[in-house]
Amino acid sequence: MMKNVGGIDRILRAVVGLVLIGLTLGGVIGVWGWIGVVPLATAAIGWCPAYLPLGIRTCKRD
Repeated sequence: MMKNVGGIDRILRAVVGLVLIGLTLGGVIGVWGWIGVVPLATAAIGWCPAYLPLGIRTCKRD
């Protein structure tokens, strides 16, 4: 599994994921806020399966 998520992309994914989860835990939004786990996980591993078929890569090539 080659990384395809770069630095700024990873930071934004982590922030969005944490905000969604935080809003869900705070009762501001419903259960759909748990979808924040997905961007948080892709930020943690540095790989996004949705980028694969689209040929997107936001990180530097080795």
